[in-house]
Amino acid sequence: MKNKFTIIVFVVASLLSFSCGKDDIEKGLDCVAESIYVKLHNKTDETNIKKMDYSIEYSGTYTLKSVKWNFGDGTPAQTVTVGSGTTTSISHIYAAAGTYTVKVDVSIQNGNSTCTSSPTRSITVN
Repeated sequence: MKNKFTIIVFVVASLLSFSCGKDDIEKGLDCVAESIYVKLHNKTDETNIKKMDYSIEYSGTYTLKSVKWNFGDGTPAQTVTVGSGTTTSISHIYAAAGTYTVKVDVSIQNGNSTCTSSPTRSITVN
């Protein structure tokens, strides 16, 4: 994991250095570093096996601003604005059993800068 992170940071720094100033590079690296603190959790609802309960937990130093949920089943994405706090939750009922790829765009803010981290997870609905 540590090697992957080092490679990712190097690639991001290299890409940013070709098109951005020093301030932009530092912001980009900060954004990559803050993405480590975003955790996606899910569990099947106890009363309905087609219902999945999701949550995002952010433990970094910036402010959690919004979360855009894409459930991977063709339904429209849902965006939740976070007023305050470090977690947000949502539930989704799948129409059919299957394997779905869930993508979450998590926006965090530091002053005027906003970063987006996009964790994904493959889930199976019975």
